[in-house]
Parts: sequence; structure tokens; C-alpha cells
Amino acid sequence: MPAVTVDNVLALPRIPRVDATVGTDRPVRSVTTAPSGFEGEGFPVRRAFAGVDMLDLDPFIHMDQMGEVDYAPGEPKGTPWHPHRGFETVTYIIDGTFDHQDSHGGGGRITNGDTQWMTAGAGILHIEAPPESLVISGGLFHGIQLWVNLPRANKWNTPRYQDIRGREATLLTSDDGGALVRLIAGDVAGYAGPGSTFTPITLTHVTLTPGAQLRLPWRAEFNALAYVLAGRGSIGPDRRPIRTGQLAVYGAGDAISVAADLRQDAHTPTLEVLLLGGQPIREPVVHYGPFVMNTKAEILTAVEDFQAGRFGQIPAREMPHRHPTDVDPSTAEEDKGQ
Repeated sequence: MPAVTVDNVLALPRIPRVDATVGTDRPVRSVTTAPSGFEGEGFPVRRAFAGVDMLDLDPFIHMDQMGEVDYAPGEPKGTPWHPHRGFETVTYIIDGTFDHQDSHGGGGRITNGDTQWMTAGAGILHIEAPPESLVISGGLFHGIQLWVNLPRANKWNTPRYQDIRGREATLLTSDDGGALVRLIAGDVAGYAGPGSTFTPITLTHVTLTPGAQLRLPWRAEFNALAYVLAGRGSIGPDRRPIRTGQLAVYGAGDAISVAADLRQDAHTPTLEVLLLGGQPIREPVVHYGPFVMNTKAEILTAVEDFQAGRFGQIPAREMPHRHPTDVDPSTAEEDKGQ
């Protein structure tokens, strides 16, 4: 799991130790295990938020762990052309490569440690797929796609992109050097990540060595979630056990804690965890396939606009995948709802 790493974490800025007597450690309200499924043209995913109340997730809507899978030659898969409206997609590639193309002329390639932040806003068509070279060779693929809701005032914004290269993430370490913190968006202990968001959030990928512990200050007005990408550890002041594919929801407080077990599996020598949270929007959410709006009427409008071709035009030089008219919006990226 390379993502972005460094030879010497002790050379990084250190997050000051948060004394246990300062602030309130957030308790763990729930731990759920993500069910497995398939996305797009058939690549395996874990549905990280399945079974979790939307009130606990707000401002987040959905998150898939894509892979980790070691493809044989000819096996790598992506998504067909499909629409989005009303939210942002955050695609974080840990291992492997994804190419992107959209109906507004955007596109590019993200690979180990890169993040593509797409604000769908008023509406867009896009496609994500492995490059031809990876399809031919096969190889390791692992990533995350997170959906971040937009406030009502921003749902009709013009689509935009942020391509955040792995080297641009803010890299930090714990006071004892036992954790590598990749800050992609938001702020932690006075340090800011490169991602710019309409909805205030914090998004980090943390690697903890066996036996390491991490306690971070966390905005009291944010919710707080921890999702384990790989490894075993414990979470919260009660040291509740957590492992690969599990999501923890923290309760109220202004500090969060996570620790890695002293013994890890040979193929997952460290604890890899996403720590994320944001300021709840607290607006009505109506979710239908790839559309996230505030009312059913707005969903019906989204479907009509998609069917009428108002989400933009497919570029003349498009990736060799299915046309969006082959996609039923009621099943496109199905199961993305609670």
C-alpha cells in the first residue's frame, strides 16, 4: 500500500501530543462491517457506509473502498459514462491508475497517492477507467471514492475539478513518529491540507506502525468517522477493536484516538485508516442513483435533464466505453444509498 510515504517520518512536522487531560475524547458510538459488492463494469468494492444512519454521516453520502485487488492481465475494469448532480466525488488512488474524462472537457490520470476532487454541481457526465496499458498488464488496484454532499446553495454550481497530486498532500507525523498522517483536505492541529471544499471537512489517510497510538484534536462541530483500509487496531478511549473493512462512528467531543495492534498480519504490516469528518449540512436529502438533491421534484428534474442530454456532450475522442444512454439512472452506480 504505497500511497505516499517518506523515508524518514521523523523529518516531518510533528503533531503536538494532545494531553489526555485536555479536551474530551470522543467515544465510539458504533462499529459496522462493510459488505462487499461490485461497481461500474464489475470491479469489487466494500460499501463503507452501509447500515449507518445518514444523520451520523452528514455531510457525507457514500464511500466505496475499491479493491484491494490484484488483477490478472485483461481483468482491470472501470465505469461506463454516467451522470452526477448535486454533490462532490472524491477519488483517492492508493495503488494503481485511473483515467478520467468528462462532458465539460476535463480529464486526467491519477495514480499512487493522487486525489481527484470533482464538484458535479449542476450536472456532468464522466467516465473512470484503467488505462489500456494496465488492462493489458494487470496489476494491483486500490482506492477510495467518497461522496460529499453540497449545501442547497451550491448544488447548481458550475462543475469544477481539483487534481491533488500525492506530493501535494500535507505530510505530518505524531509526536513520537509512530504515525504518518497524509492530510488531503481540512485542517489538523493547525496544519491545512490542499483540498478546497464547499462543505467544511477534514480528510486524512493515516498509517500507524504496530503498537503506535494517535490522538488528534478534532473540531467539536464536525462529525468524526474512522474507516480501516487494512490492519487491526482499536479506537476511542475504550480501545474498541476494529479491523479491515470496518467503520467506526465517534460521538461528541474534541479529540479522536486510534491505535494499532502490536501484532499485524504479514501482508498488512501496518494499520491503515481513513479519519474523516465534516460540518453537518442538516438539509433534506433525496438520493436517487447518481443524483443527490433536496427534494423529489429536483430528482425528477435531474432525470429529465439527463435524458434530454443537458449534462454536456461526450468528447469526440472518448474512452472506448459504453455511451451514457446505455445507463439507467435508477441503477447507475446502484446501491449508493442508505
